[in-house]
Order: sequence, then structure tokens, then C-alpha cells
Amino acid sequence: MRTFAVTNENTSITMEAFKVIIVEDVPLELKGTLGIIRSDIPEAEIIGTADNEAAYWRLLKQQLPDLLLLDLGLGGSTTVGVEICRQTKEMHPQVKVLIFTGEILNEKLWVDVLDAGADGIILKTGELLTRNDVMAVMDGKQLVFNEPILKKIVERFKHSVGSQIAKQEALVSYEIDEYDERFLRHLALGYTKEQITQLRGMPFGVKSLEKRQNDLVQKFFPDSRGVNATRLVVRALELHILDIDNLEPDED
Repeated sequence: MRTFAVTNENTSITMEAFKVIIVEDVPLELKGTLGIIRSDIPEAEIIGTADNEAAYWRLLKQQLPDLLLLDLGLGGSTTVGVEICRQTKEMHPQVKVLIFTGEILNEKLWVDVLDAGADGIILKTGELLTRNDVMAVMDGKQLVFNEPILKKIVERFKHSVGSQIAKQEALVSYEIDEYDERFLRHLALGYTKEQITQLRGMPFGVKSLEKRQNDLVQKFFPDSRGVNATRLVVRALELHILDIDNLEPDED
């Protein structure tokens, strides 16, 4: 197998030659991708390009690539690219799939394609496709992203950690125990007190839950009276005791 060395003023990087199929349905963007690969990634031997699903499967039958460089928005459909990734990984798990997409706002699509087995996602914005990204994928690194998507991931991570810390602080400050949290969470989900008493491991009757609700009202609204269950739940959300994105019922 051929080996290439690319040298700059800081580093000397060696990567073995590998075969690539590019799936891209916009001619101008395909031209740009080909230009990046030919100028920056001489190790890549482009064995075919396809602008639709059928053309890709025909190419795959002729020769198996080491890397599939896959756009997601094919013919106006985003689900086609996800299914190409999923089926390729199921049939040929050794093939690396690197998404190179202009779907820069569709976060659900990113999750779908990662669930389908993609090795990484490069958004067509910012730094675009780099040799280091491709080298990382070919070296077996998983979850290779470029800066635009990494920035969003870090922001979500920081928000998630901040919410967890706020919840822990609120649980301690307001002396919220496991049963308080379960009670509030199921109220938020629309359960009646009678339904909550039927939950597995919930050793309280309706009267006990009413007392617990009154105790919680006193903790959250020390100077208020007549606070109903809805306002109580809203306050629990404001205090981060409940997470609106993670309201799941217990198993009955």
C-alpha cells in the first residue's frame, strides 16, 4: 500500500493511501470537495462519485471504498443520506463514513446520522473539510467533528452540567427527597394523586400526598396561600428541581 508524507513548517504527517467514494448531488459543491481532496489529501484515491442513492449502490457493488464521504441532503431529502449511512455500516462496518453536509441547523439530523453509525460530521461552514479530520477518521477515531458542531456540543454540555448543579443545589436547599421529586415529576406529567399512589414503591395514600403537597408549597412559597398543583410544578421547574427536557414517568 502506498504511503504519503505531508510536511509543513510544524509537522510531518504520514497516512496510507485509501479509496474514497463521494456522494454529493450539487455539482458546484462536488467540484469544491474534489478540489479540497486533490490539493490537501493526496492519499485519497477517488474511485467514484454519485449524485443519488441508486448511483451510490451501483458504485459500491463495483468496488468497496475505505471511506464514504457523504452529503445528507440528496434530491431535497435528508433521510436518504441517513439510510445510506445506516445500510452501508450494516453491510460493511469496516467502511468509514464521514458526513460532509450543508445541513448546518438540523440538529436532529446530526443525531439520526450518528445513531446510524457515522464516524463523524463535518459541516460545510467554517474550516470545512481538512486533512486532519480525514486522517482522524481513517486512524479509527470516532465522533470527528469540525469547529461549528463542536461549539454547539460544548455549549449544550455546559448547559447540561449547569442544570445538574442547579438541581443538586435546589434539592439540598429546599430539602427535597426522592419522594418529593417523584411526586412533583408525576404532577407535571398530569398524574392525579390517586394515580401517583399506585406507582410502584410509592408508599403513600392520597391524604399523605396532600400533606406533602402542602409542605412543598410552604417551602417554595413561604408567604403565599392557595397555591395549586400547577403553580407548584411551575416553581419546581423554575428552581431546576424538575427538568422539563427529562420528564419521564416511573415504570408502573
